[in-house]
Amino acid sequence: MRRGWPVGRGVGDLLGVNASPLIVLARAGHLRLLQIAATRIVVPRAVTNEINRRGPDDPAVKAMQSAGWLEVIDAPPIPPIVAARDLGSGESALISWGLSNPTAELVLDDLAARRCALGLGLRVRGTLSLLTEAKRNGVIPLVAPVIADIRRAGLYVSDRLAQQVSASAGE
Repeated sequence: MRRGWPVGRGVGDLLGVNASPLIVLARAGHLRLLQIAATRIVVPRAVTNEINRRGPDDPAVKAMQSAGWLEVIDAPPIPPIVAARDLGSGESALISWGLSNPTAELVLDDLAARRCALGLGLRVRGTLSLLTEAKRNGVIPLVAPVIADIRRAGLYVSDRLAQQVSASAGE
């Protein structure tokens, strides 16, 4: 365990991550917040392909290359029930992997992908849920500045949602 960075929080201790959370957390300089959620963090190859298309100078590409704790995996074939939802390749691969790993939790921000995963009985969380957990574990003192960083990095967060997350963190 790194000083100030408690790793893993329990049940399953396995986390699968989609492109959007990786991109905004990397751009915002907070990619390590994923390490609080689980000890094993996987990224389907379809997600890394999506991120790599951004070019070698993109912060997310650089972060993926330097973060030795992110495990790139090959997802199983996309089942018809997921393919019928017409999600992106990264979301589909992550949900397919999640079906093969029912104790895992998936980090998805796309609403259609979240609904699909939840409808299939998978455990899902969004990027912002990582912040309240980080504050609870003493890794960050406040969630509001991190929400501001994430917004600047490109994740749309309504004022209402930002206030809800800050309130749930006791701010």
